[in-house]
Amino acid sequence: MSYDLVIIGSGPGGYSAAFRAGQYGLRTALVEKGPKLGGTCLHVGCIPTKALLHTADVWTYFTHATDEGIACENPRLEYAKVLDRKNSIVAKHAKGLEFLAKKNKVEWVKGYAKIKARGSVEVKNGEETRVLETKNIIIATGSEARMLPGLQADEDILTNVEILNLPSIPKTLVVLGAGAVGVEFASIFNRFGTKVTVVEMLPRIVPLEDEDISKELTRVFKKQGIRVETGARAENIRKENGLVRLTVQYANGKSETMEAEKLLVAVGRKPVTEDIGLENTRIKTDRGFISVDEYQQTAEPGIYAIGDVVGGTPLLAHVASMEGMVAVAHIAGKPARPINKNRIPNATYTEPGIGSVGLTEAQAKAEGRSVKVGKFPFAGNSKATILGHHEGFVKVVADEKYGEILGAHIIGPQAFELISEVVAAMEAEATVETMMTTIHAHPTLYEAVGEGFNAVYGMAINA
Repeated sequence: MSYDLVIIGSGPGGYSAAFRAGQYGLRTALVEKGPKLGGTCLHVGCIPTKALLHTADVWTYFTHATDEGIACENPRLEYAKVLDRKNSIVAKHAKGLEFLAKKNKVEWVKGYAKIKARGSVEVKNGEETRVLETKNIIIATGSEARMLPGLQADEDILTNVEILNLPSIPKTLVVLGAGAVGVEFASIFNRFGTKVTVVEMLPRIVPLEDEDISKELTRVFKKQGIRVETGARAENIRKENGLVRLTVQYANGKSETMEAEKLLVAVGRKPVTEDIGLENTRIKTDRGFISVDEYQQTAEPGIYAIGDVVGGTPLLAHVASMEGMVAVAHIAGKPARPINKNRIPNATYTEPGIGSVGLTEAQAKAEGRSVKVGKFPFAGNSKATILGHHEGFVKVVADEKYGEILGAHIIGPQAFELISEVVAAMEAEATVETMMTTIHAHPTLYEAVGEGFNAVYGMAINA
């Protein structure tokens, strides 16, 4: 049996590409080595972590109910039920993907895939081996957590996989790495009552964000009781007397020994490109990441790559999905619009949340641009007051001469939702002036985004 397209990996990139291919009428097979469709994002990434973050939000409301004028005595967090809810959400959406595969006439092939040659994929499932002949292949095998040399994940030294299934809430937790994964888990467990310490080797946390965002999240984390140490390197990690101990070396030459019940290693991710048959092709890689052109084509004709296995774009589920759309459109001979890397939104679901797109202030200046910056605090937003979340701000980076929106950086309530307006504006090539004259409903959080644009020209009303 031959196919128009075989996709290896069923994460957001893989399944989105498969369903779009089905919509285009391509005979498509989706190969998945795990027992369910959905990949890392659905099973041990985006979805379960956001389920826990939502529960942390609800728990915070209960523990601060008196602030709302509500008497709520002795609230109890039943963590086993929290995990059950998280697991049920994952299971529901996994079943949903099975339904959508059938709806779009995509064949789900279970097993481990390996490219044998251009147009040929071998799939092993236990004792059974099957060879799929295909006109095109998309590699969407994703990424996995990096572990520090000499360490292995277990019940005490954790990655994003193990921490999601802890049977109980630890009393103490050290988080190594303050990217999105690290700070999200810090935010979850701090609100659940864990004493959390975040250790980051670089000079600031969430180092890919605008510097002002890093400063604000550090300030709020410390206010919430999270210890934050930057410019700090972890060494000599070991397990002793039921605890994880590590030596932390600081940039000023000082050091200390830290200990905690659990250690989360969140120092980045690596592409899953080993043993998938790349050696049987002309595909080129850079540090394990697959090199592609603007249409996601590799150096081997007929083979494409999308998502976390690709170098040069952020390792984000929504990036993988859009790269899948581009690749499939190109395969099907449909109009394919390559991704504009400057319009990819980033979202971090801490409390306060973070949403960003485009250039930071420092990046814009490094490019030699003449910039104007507008900044509006959520303290001046009525809806934020109603919600009881005043932390943070909206920051807009714009070209001084033409009013082009170069980037926006939001930290505050629902920032990861609010950034969507700016992404759409940038995609439509709207100017700051356009957004200043766009009516924003009152009272809403997204009024603060409108005020951020007004602030570029010093014309914010509520600040």
